[in-house]
Amino acid sequence: MTPAHQLRIATQGDASEIAAIYAPIVDRTPITFELEPPGEAEIARRIVTTLEQFPWLVADSGAILGYAYAGSHRARAAYRWSVDVSVYVAPSARRTGVGRRLYEALFALLDAQGYFNAFAGVTLPNDASLGLHCAVGFEPVGVYRNVGYKFGVWHDTAWLQRALRRPSATVAEPLAFSTIRDRCAAIIDAER
Repeated sequence: MTPAHQLRIATQGDASEIAAIYAPIVDRTPITFELEPPGEAEIARRIVTTLEQFPWLVADSGAILGYAYAGSHRARAAYRWSVDVSVYVAPSARRTGVGRRLYEALFALLDAQGYFNAFAGVTLPNDASLGLHCAVGFEPVGVYRNVGYKFGVWHDTAWLQRALRRPSATVAEPLAFSTIRDRCAAIIDAER
């Protein structure tokens, strides 16, 4: 059963709970290639910085159940219509639809901003993450072999791609998240 929750834009006040979800993933798994868990202040800084251009959402049931955000795909200018995305879900809310709902709302916001493609990296093996990504429309595009070294072992990363909209010959600049923020609730609600 899916826990009752609402999706909303993350705030600096969510940093402690987000850090608590992320820290064990950093400390105990190769899912992320960070080696030291960021603290509350660093997560708060990341939220503020991300929200300047990209969405960062949380699933809130009175406690944060999970979060999803986007960031630049690559630095060179021609990549600016593509984003990288990530989703993390608290252990108690895994396999309940929280991750899927976060991603679907995130994709709707990214589409409203004018982005065309979302990319995700999944450290292998990770059947649960691959399953979620495929369930929300990602397709495999390749594997970086031995790309990350953590816990004394080399790890592969699968890369996946999801179209957010059809390619077109003419494109407008992607909108900063701040320019659509006032429409965010309506866009998220439309995804229910």
